[in-house]
Amino acid sequence: MTQIIPGVMKDARFRKGHVVTEADIPVLLSMGKEHLYVWEKPEGMLHEDEAAKSLLSLCINEGMHATDTKEGKIELIADRDGLFQVDTERLYAVNNIEELMIAVRHTNTAVKAGDKLAGMRVIPLVIDEQKLEQAREASLVDSEGPILSLLPWKIRTAGIITTGSEVEKGRVEDQFTPVVEKKLADFQIEVKEKRLTGDDMERTKDAILQMKEAGLDLIICTGGMSVDPDDRTPGAIKASGADIVTYGAPVLPGAMLCLGYFADGTAVIGLPGCVMYAKATIFDLLLPRIAAGVKIRRSDIIRLGHGGLCLGCEECQYPVCPFGKQE
Repeated sequence: MTQIIPGVMKDARFRKGHVVTEADIPVLLSMGKEHLYVWEKPEGMLHEDEAAKSLLSLCINEGMHATDTKEGKIELIADRDGLFQVDTERLYAVNNIEELMIAVRHTNTAVKAGDKLAGMRVIPLVIDEQKLEQAREASLVDSEGPILSLLPWKIRTAGIITTGSEVEKGRVEDQFTPVVEKKLADFQIEVKEKRLTGDDMERTKDAILQMKEAGLDLIICTGGMSVDPDDRTPGAIKASGADIVTYGAPVLPGAMLCLGYFADGTAVIGLPGCVMYAKATIFDLLLPRIAAGVKIRRSDIIRLGHGGLCLGCEECQYPVCPFGKQE
């Protein structure tokens, strides 16, 4: 039985197996319990704790652990830093079954060890076990594995190519590279090499290929992504032989992003200037997936348009905000 005292507690006051004594009566009455009921478990019915464990079996995967069952609810906690992913269609299929529920974080979210990932329970105290069997079938867990996954960070090294004659010739300080380095460090990615290539497309292309030859996991080009004649970074990425996933994305800030992959899976990204000054951009939306080694498809880019408008809040709260959140 759960006792709620606003501002003080919400917790199980009496748990299964507790022997009621006369001293408990005032507490029970204060909880609005004037009657106690005796329940005998019928065949084919599951107690809420058993049912929660059944739902857990649809979700739990490597890199996470379950809490003890409490008030009929189980939560999943991250054991490591990484990319949290949800098969949303299978999640919806399970939640479409009445009297049970699984609630999760948004998919493609970067999490740290100790973060809460999901919670699950059934609605009634007891439930027909056939509903849990139905949930297992709907989840496709036996053929496709758990609904949830937590991928460890895979990308370890990166190179940064800074374009722009103004930077190469020392007319302005390079303020782009430090921003990118800090964002990469949050995902344990070390910048091994940096190059300045001015506005020369051939030099930028050569730098990309040299970094690839050096075995860097990720190649990033900063600047030169707009439509001016001397903005030549997209052309250099294409000339390097990378297969272009997209030049342009339905995200603000970040519309001028360019993303491609070499045949071996090495990603090369052209970052627009907004990454240098805006607190949250398309780079922040894609970097967790890139860091986990998940190959981004054009369809992934297209879906970013729903939720892809940053509201430019005076005090940025990203990632705890609507930016980049999809259905």
